Amino acid sequence: MSINSESNVAANLQVGPTDKGMVRIYVEAEGVDLPLDFDADEAIEIAEELMAAAEAVRQMGSRADKPRKPRR
Repeated sequence: MSINSESNVAANLQVGPTDKGMVRIYVEAEGVDLPLDFDADEAIEIAEELMAAAEAVRQMGSRADKPRKPRR
């Protein structure tokens, strides 16, 4: 699976600080419990990457909402 592959997998995502001074991203899905711990600098880098990706999508406009032309 790649970043552009669609999936029907549903998951829960939680983000927060741990009592050990880390930032945890916790992913839970059917049969998967995945705690990912990051120090503060790594968490800020991830947040910046999320913001950059969101801004890139915003600049693309709402292409996903536009009807696609049929292929011939």
